[in-house]
Amino acid sequence: MKTLAEATGVVARPPGEVFEWLRRTLAGGPYPMRMDVDRERGFLAVQGGWWYRAEYRVTPDVTPDPAARNCRCPPVAWKTGAARSGGARIEYRVLNVASRARWAVPLANRFFIGFRARTAVAFARMLEELGTPR
Repeated sequence: MKTLAEATGVVARPPGEVFEWLRRTLAGGPYPMRMDVDRERGFLAVQGGWWYRAEYRVTPDVTPDPAARNCRCPPVAWKTGAARSGGARIEYRVLNVASRARWAVPLANRFFIGFRARTAVAFARMLEELGTPR
């Protein structure tokens, strides 16, 4: 497997809610895909065609809250990331999982020119949608 693109972001929603939103959204996609779901680990993957696999990992955001630095809690709380934001961190990877003719994947996709940029834009849109109150 070769990673073709990666993105990470944080949204101000609980991880369980984000995970379910992703599961429902990916299950209703326009293309037939196989879906792997592991709620316990916060892991989702969709795979379709002869090469494409997208993996998502949703975890609690442990980015230290800058406001925690001004609190009267021990400094170790923000240095170790113990001051949780209450949001969710989403990690996303697109992989080439072709088992044969792996060399043809870049040719079939015009050498992925602009692929990473388009992936980053689509991921940013998804984060924006997740950050919009419902």
